[in-house]
Order: sequence, then C-alpha cells, then structure tokens
Amino acid sequence: MAALEKVRFGIFGAGSIALFRHALELSQNPAAEIVLVYDPIKARAEYLVSRFGGTVATSEEEIFASKKIDAVVVATPNSEHARLTIAAFAAGKHVLCEKPMATNLEDAAAMIAAGKKAGKKLMIGHNQCLMAPHLKAKKLLQEGIIGDVLTFRTSFCHGGPEGWSQDKGPHTWFFKKEKAYVGSMGDLGVHKAYLIPWLLGTDIAEAGAFIATMHKKNEKGKPITVDDNAVCILRMANGIIGQLTASWTYYGGEDNTTTFIGTKGRMVLGANPDYQVEVFLGNGERVLYKVGAVATNTVQVKSGIPDLFVDSILDDFEPPFDGLKGYKALAAVVACMNCAETGQISKVNNVPVPVKAAANAKAKATATKKAKKA
Repeated sequence: MAALEKVRFGIFGAGSIALFRHALELSQNPAAEIVLVYDPIKARAEYLVSRFGGTVATSEEEIFASKKIDAVVVATPNSEHARLTIAAFAAGKHVLCEKPMATNLEDAAAMIAAGKKAGKKLMIGHNQCLMAPHLKAKKLLQEGIIGDVLTFRTSFCHGGPEGWSQDKGPHTWFFKKEKAYVGSMGDLGVHKAYLIPWLLGTDIAEAGAFIATMHKKNEKGKPITVDDNAVCILRMANGIIGQLTASWTYYGGEDNTTTFIGTKGRMVLGANPDYQVEVFLGNGERVLYKVGAVATNTVQVKSGIPDLFVDSILDDFEPPFDGLKGYKALAAVVACMNCAETGQISKVNNVPVPVKAAANAKAKATATKKAKKA
C-alpha cells in the first residue's frame, strides 16, 4: 500500500472541543483534511464545516463506511467514546479520542485491544503535555534542576463547563452522570492524572480522595449528578507523594498550576503570567523562564495534539500519548472515585485486564447480583 501524503478525517461531535481544538488545528495542518463531520445536532456540524471545511455527514455510518477517510476524531460526550472508537477500528480507521477515553476500565481495555487488532493508531487527547510550560518543566526535571522530587501539588480549576460547552447553561451533558460518568474529576482531574506521571516519569500507584457535589445545580435546580470538586492525595510508584485538586467552582478565575518540591528547591508552573516556569533554589537563587502560556477556556493556545497524531500516521510511529497512557489516567480517576465512595485508599490498576477476562468478570458479577436478588 502506498504511503499516505495527507490524512483525511471524519469528526464525531461538533461541540466546543472540536471547534476550538481538533477542527481548528487540523484545518491549519497542510497534511490533514476534514472530510466529514457528524453531530446529532445538525446545525452544529454545519457551523463547524462552514468554518473549517468538509461536508456534514447524515449519520455515523457514513463516516465509518467512507473510503475517503483514514482517521477519525471522537469528540463526543464521554459515554460515546468507547463505542465509536471500537467501531472506527472495525472500519479500518485510526482514532484520536478525547479524554477521559472511556467511562470504565473494561471499555478502555477493549479500545486498546481493538486498535491492536486493527493495526491502527489510538491516541488520547490529553492536551496539557505539549503546552510550553510543561515541555520546559519536563526538561528541567530531567536535568535535575531542583534535585530529586519529593512532593508536588497540582490544580486544574475553573468556573465550570456550562459556559464552555455548546450546551450553554445547566442542562449541559457535562452535568449528567449517564453521559459524563464523572464531573470535575473527569473533565479536569484526568488531565493532571496524565500530566504528573508524564512529567515525573513514573505511574500513580495509590490514590485517596474526597470528591463531592458542592454547588452546581442542573436545569431543574437540583444538585448535578456528578462531582464539582475533588481533592486527592496521590502516591507515585517511586514513592513521590502529592496533591491533586479539580474544581468547577473557581468563580474568580482559572487555576492551572503545578508546584514540584525537590531536594534542591522548588519549581512553580503557570502561577506567574510573565514567567510561566519559576525555579526557587535552596541557595536563594531564582530562575525565571518566559516560555509561553497554557491554554485556558477563554484564551486558547495551540495544543499540538492533532498535529502529532497526523505525524504518527504519516511517519508510522506509535503516538506518545497512546491508549495505555490514557488507560492509566482513567485508572487513577477510578481509584480516586473508589476511595471517595469507600473511604479506603485505593490502588491504581495500571495494567489493562485482557478483554475476555474483563468480559467474563463482568458477566460473573452480573450473575452474582441477579442471584442475590432472586
């Protein structure tokens, strides 16, 4: 088969993340082309196409069946990620899927298995990693500028998705458990559950958390069915410990900051708008780096994720932000949710269970549940 010169895309979902991230960045890449766009709300697909090109698809099946499409972007509510990803692999397409990659670990494992079976790329849209301050921080940490990292604290907090989502207002799908699975922890916390292991080069091993719905109300004036605040404690596989906070109730502005404390000093990311990476050393020295900002809901910065996905297809390499890393980030979220429910520190399941074993276990659990009810 001749090598591709351009990657042709179908896009599922024409909401804000497709508009401000995927379609925008693909339209700016000469090696990418948007061919078809599908959204259940046709007007949204029409708007995206009017801005970035392509044609409105009449159904999901039209994208799956199209021989003009090499890859798809799955930018839908979380509950649709696994279904659409697995179907796209079955149709012979590569997949760039938004985060969190699935609403449970069994589905995430099935997505990974489906991609391997099809021989296609699976990349998860964890867009924080390639932001300039985080790229700089990774390099500095590897160089040992603050010595051995001992602890960290990281936050991703803003006023909520109801102003960002195309579903403006409290009826947004982000607030509905059946579509989102989790709230602030899945929308924002999962970014940090992915970013911290990437920066430190080690997995999250254990998690504890308080997760709650503190303030957000749905369109009926009742508390939303997912969390709007999460405060977590994490232990990394190499012993580093830290804090992770995710919130949808930061009404005074956004907080996307991280601090690492090491044996020689500390590093602060994103707190200073003029110098996005700051290093404070034990000898009193202060080193400042002006490297560029991290994207916010109000001020977008190019993520580089769609471009990297296109390159991985054209140059045939495994995407660095692959399904397994996405699985591990979701596993950390699941562990935090488990702890919030049980009150017990939870180990993070970083190794995907084989799909058949997961299906058998799920069937056995269902049978046991039915037997208890009988």
